[in-house]
Amino acid sequence: MAIIRPFKAVRPAADVAGKVASVPYDVVDRYEAAELAKDNPLSFLRVTRSELELPDSVDPYSTEVYERAKVNFQKLIKAAPMITEATPSFYLYKLKMGSHTQVGIAATFSADDYNNNVILKHEKTRKVKEDDRTNHIVTTGAQTGAVFLTYKGVEEIDSVVEQTMEKSEPLYEFTTEDGIVHSIWQIPEDYNDIIIFEIDKVKNLYIADGHHRAASAARAQKVMKENNPQHDGTEEYNFFMAVLFPAEQLKILPYNRVVKNLNGNSIEEFIEKVKTNFIVEDTETPTPEDRRIIKMYVGGKWYRIKPNENVKYSEDSIGENLDVSILQNYLLTPVLGIKDPRTDLNIDFIGGIRGTEELERLVNGGKAEAAFSMFPVSVQDLMNISDAGEVMPPKSTWFEPKLRDGLLTHTI
Repeated sequence: MAIIRPFKAVRPAADVAGKVASVPYDVVDRYEAAELAKDNPLSFLRVTRSELELPDSVDPYSTEVYERAKVNFQKLIKAAPMITEATPSFYLYKLKMGSHTQVGIAATFSADDYNNNVILKHEKTRKVKEDDRTNHIVTTGAQTGAVFLTYKGVEEIDSVVEQTMEKSEPLYEFTTEDGIVHSIWQIPEDYNDIIIFEIDKVKNLYIADGHHRAASAARAQKVMKENNPQHDGTEEYNFFMAVLFPAEQLKILPYNRVVKNLNGNSIEEFIEKVKTNFIVEDTETPTPEDRRIIKMYVGGKWYRIKPNENVKYSEDSIGENLDVSILQNYLLTPVLGIKDPRTDLNIDFIGGIRGTEELERLVNGGKAEAAFSMFPVSVQDLMNISDAGEVMPPKSTWFEPKLRDGLLTHTI
């Protein structure tokens, strides 16, 4: 059964929360991070992407970077200032994007549950990215970004969420430059036992987003356990920070694809080869209306492509039947020669938040020769694949809205 614990958050004073809060470290590179933090000495990017303060010649994975992050975190605590809670608490984190709203419980969760598959995964992680955040956690002594977890909602916890929002004012409520409203409440201590009891009855939690953060927290636990002769399992490093959202509230956007060249084919030859495994029709609409339908943009035109009788669906694998897998196995590999989308330089991935206009812009501007607009994967697909112990194809899901770093930090 799943373990959930309140924690003593380090959080900014209310009047500077909007200045401290930053985009997740992994959605920007060092130059974008530097631009975002340029006029803001309180930006949490100075902690999560501390290389932005160092010369370009400095390796972003060097010891110097992690030591700078540690120094910057301590400086920020004083300068913001940041408040360290006297007693452990649970929090609510509400995200509102247009008409979409989701509310999750911010808490800490067991690294052992991650290792023992009580907390289930659906993505592979890369060692270099794990190494980076593990070193960051161990050096700073803090988990600076939350993992995004989901579960099948529980009525009793929904009630706690509703009562907290009805009876108390949020600690923070502000709108970021992308129009998303971020609100955080501190849950009254009276509800702690209910939350712990109800989550203890949940069989599995699922990582929706933040696989590298979770894997790195588990690795940091191992490092710190080995360095602590008095380890007893209650230490803060045995737990990692996450926000747990009910699955029915989540919004998954498509993860679209663009390819830079047609593998030596003319546009006409390419389309003819696509017809081997797909029904190809002209269309005016760039967004797929259902699963098993992909929209393709090439030569200044949109096409509707749908698998034909040559496409065989797997009886043994859920992941192989996803649209992204069908596109990969029946078009990208045989027609364009893209065998490993993780490493092939001929393919790039565009988050659905950027819209199909971005796909047209890239192709029309000559930066790509073809683009593919995908129907989004469902939360149920994610859960089914996790339950089956499978791994989703790379870049299958784009969750939006995203949590901001810096509003809640877990020190270990």
